[in-house]
Amino acid sequence: MISRRMIGWGSQDCAIREISAYGEKRAAEIGADKVFNFTIGNPSVEPPDCVHESLERMLKELPPEKLHSYTPAPGLESVRQSMADYLQRSFGVGYRAKDVYMTSGASSALAILAYALLSPGDEMLTFTPCFSEYRLYTEAAGGRLVEVPTDEDSFQLDVGALEKALTPRSAAVLVNSPNNPSGVIFRREKLEQLAELLERKSAEYGHTIYIIADEPYRELVYGDMEVPFIPAIYRNTVYCYSFSKTLSLPGERIGFIALHPELDDYASVYAAVCGAGRALGYINASSIFQLMVAECIGETVDISRYEYNRDFIYGALTELGFSCVRPDGAFYLFVKAPGGDSRDFCRRAMEHNILLIPGDEFGRGGYARLAYCVTPERLHSSIPAFRALAEEYGLVSKTE
Repeated sequence: MISRRMIGWGSQDCAIREISAYGEKRAAEIGADKVFNFTIGNPSVEPPDCVHESLERMLKELPPEKLHSYTPAPGLESVRQSMADYLQRSFGVGYRAKDVYMTSGASSALAILAYALLSPGDEMLTFTPCFSEYRLYTEAAGGRLVEVPTDEDSFQLDVGALEKALTPRSAAVLVNSPNNPSGVIFRREKLEQLAELLERKSAEYGHTIYIIADEPYRELVYGDMEVPFIPAIYRNTVYCYSFSKTLSLPGERIGFIALHPELDDYASVYAAVCGAGRALGYINASSIFQLMVAECIGETVDISRYEYNRDFIYGALTELGFSCVRPDGAFYLFVKAPGGDSRDFCRRAMEHNILLIPGDEFGRGGYARLAYCVTPERLHSSIPAFRALAEEYGLVSKTE
């Protein structure tokens, strides 16, 4: 029998990709320069030089069996050691090669961790707004996603709200900072409160509540803002990372999981990660891209390009009367929908060929996500359309 659950998920349109596909169709109809597609977090900044240099050198110098062969299921030992060394050097946590499991990007890492840490009926808690696929990963593993709203004005963690949501079935808390879709970086003070709460509740319930730290945007930070390293605050953290944004490699699908070496029930968690990877088929991440990231870890794209975009679009939209929290990281604006209806706002924006994602997709109605990881020229050319939208809502006076 065909799985009804999979039919249901496969039949449900992902709004992000659905609206993006509409944008491509619309661009073919009226011209790409007239469509302002801000739907997908697809980097527009080219990878740093080390990426191409490393790949070109390896293709010339390494034998095919080194470049294209199967790797051990968790990844190449030398690559895992490079990841561990970088984490230890950067954040002072004593990771080892055996703590690292290479993955095909963050999506497979999150799916693995949902299967590894949840038994049927267990709860995964996360803070909204959040990435829309968290629910799918959780429910596919037989768990239940519990959404906990962040602070209404700042989108910072509301630890008190989380405490009310915790139950004896709570198995893990998924934390994403810098956050998709708000661009907010969670403050150290809030994360320390979260750690204290989970220590207390773990003791009360008689089992560990883990944190999954989902950090594909860690390096995309503007100014001197600190992104606290959660495993250094709460040792029962499993770290999840992707090079998609740092190196502008979303299509290459490469990342890793890192287990804190002092994790409770370490052997069981590691075995569960390996078992979940095996069951899901998420083993043997690309050998050539494993080798490349080992050489390029610590390098980043030109972040100043995204910072320029952030400053420009935030300033332009707020000047037009739109409201949003100024993001300190990632490459998204979470714009408050005038009138409060995010789907209606996105529909009306679409009439001006502006494509945004309703906040409902991220567990937070009343907002819309704008991905500003596009060229500066695209942002500049969109302002007349945004002005027309602002005029429609009465945020600014109509031009003569």
